[in-house]
Amino acid sequence: MAKDRKKIKRTTIIILSGITVCSAALFKLVPPAAKAAFGFGGIDLSSEPEYYAGDNTEDFFGILGSGKVKAEQENDEQQESPEEDFKGDKGPKPYPTEWDIDEDTTVYPYTFERRSGNKYISLESGGQIMNETEISNSTLIDESENEPDFTIETDGTPQVLIMHTHTTESFEPFVRESFDSSFNYRTTDPSKNVVMIGDSIAKQLENAGIGVIHDSTIHDYPSYNGSYERSAETVKGILADNPTIKVVLDIHRDAVGSSDSIMQPTVDIDGKQAAQIMIICGCDDGTLDMPDYIKNFRFACKMQNGFANDYPGLARPMMFDYRKYNQDLTTGSLLIEVGSHGNTLSQVEYSGELIGRSLAKTLKGLQ
Repeated sequence: MAKDRKKIKRTTIIILSGITVCSAALFKLVPPAAKAAFGFGGIDLSSEPEYYAGDNTEDFFGILGSGKVKAEQENDEQQESPEEDFKGDKGPKPYPTEWDIDEDTTVYPYTFERRSGNKYISLESGGQIMNETEISNSTLIDESENEPDFTIETDGTPQVLIMHTHTTESFEPFVRESFDSSFNYRTTDPSKNVVMIGDSIAKQLENAGIGVIHDSTIHDYPSYNGSYERSAETVKGILADNPTIKVVLDIHRDAVGSSDSIMQPTVDIDGKQAAQIMIICGCDDGTLDMPDYIKNFRFACKMQNGFANDYPGLARPMMFDYRKYNQDLTTGSLLIEVGSHGNTLSQVEYSGELIGRSLAKTLKGLQ
């Protein structure tokens, strides 16, 4: 019966990319295995931290199963809740060595394609921006053609800082149809969390002769609350010691799914499966104290153009929204989501390699 139910769920998944409202009749016809939405359904934060998977920043697409969505209210990376502090043992949180696979769960492979609609801006390279602000698309198109506010040196001095606010974010071990619902996709093992992605990016930058510092400080464990405040202090300290740094990349992973279904966004690049990525660039609505946000935006567009040219399909539309994420600290500060918790370790590591290669080309063009 479990296999039959999973088959039904797999065949009834619906992708609704252009609407925000669904009739009650549709809900009666379609099992709750999956719904795609602009914030469709309720977001429940009441689950214990041990089962908190992470942040869902994809505001136009979410797979909602019959259980609770493991995502933050309003799909906001930075929103925190007292419920999210880890309880119990505060020692190292190892990556599982054994798995208790639940046959009633499903890992859904999916590839995000180009989007259409008024809020999507197409760049000259083929990359896209998802504009969630009140700034006009025409203004952003004009700004996207401007150069970043800095130049890059290849004299051995640090130019790039790679760090992680949510350092313990982790992934699936390998490709499989079902998953272990008791695993919350967090670990302090740097070979199994987002630190591993940062290592891949840093290696490619170093190979290109670009100075890079990769900081692996854990900011989200044992306490998740205050992660951004702690990572801001880390970045400020490193910038004070290394004033030559121009670019700060906060590497995360997304979390799209529910208690019984999770997404695995991938794209085939040179015969290998890479986890799709998304740049998030913050905008100031007058309350975030980010006077230079548009300078970050120009650099983000440069990167998005590079990804589209070098590895078509790797990057989902760049999110431009009223968010901060410590992007006030430099004019080259960005957040990058690499895959989701349904992606595998090898998929996200490969994406880190591709990010590093493309970024190296982009930065060398700013010499």
